Amino acid sequence: MIFLGIMLAAIGVSTLVWRDADLIGLPPVAVGIALLVLSVGSITLGVTRRKRRRVARGEPEPVGSVIDRAKALPRLLKQRRAYGLPSTRLAQWGFAIVYLVSPIDVLPEFLPLIGITDDAGVAVWLLTSLSTAAGQYLSWERSKKQDREP
Repeated sequence: MIFLGIMLAAIGVSTLVWRDADLIGLPPVAVGIALLVLSVGSITLGVTRRKRRRVARGEPEPVGSVIDRAKALPRLLKQRRAYGLPSTRLAQWGFAIVYLVSPIDVLPEFLPLIGITDDAGVAVWLLTSLSTAAGQYLSWERSKKQDREP
């Protein structure tokens, strides 16, 4: 639903910007605004459904916003031994950063559209892994603070 909403929003905006002639007898402004309204509804429904499913499955709520997680990364790296972060995870992150920075790729950049996909995949994995680890660290940090309080 969220993806559908994003697609409807893109089509609505492009209709507003580039369309001059009527669409099925309606002015392009009306069609563009209708598509934008439908996209907002679709995205809202998708987010609501996703949250309900998460609660129904008993999955924990994510801890901290993206900014909180980014601020927690330096603390995570300083307290990695107390937290129990494996050194293999640090090595994986390091290799991912080296791969992104290095000019040597599995799929060379001169291949159109395909050349950047390996870098994008590694970047997505790295950001997801860092975000997950930082969220788990924030949860651990909060539980540690609760244990200290009487």
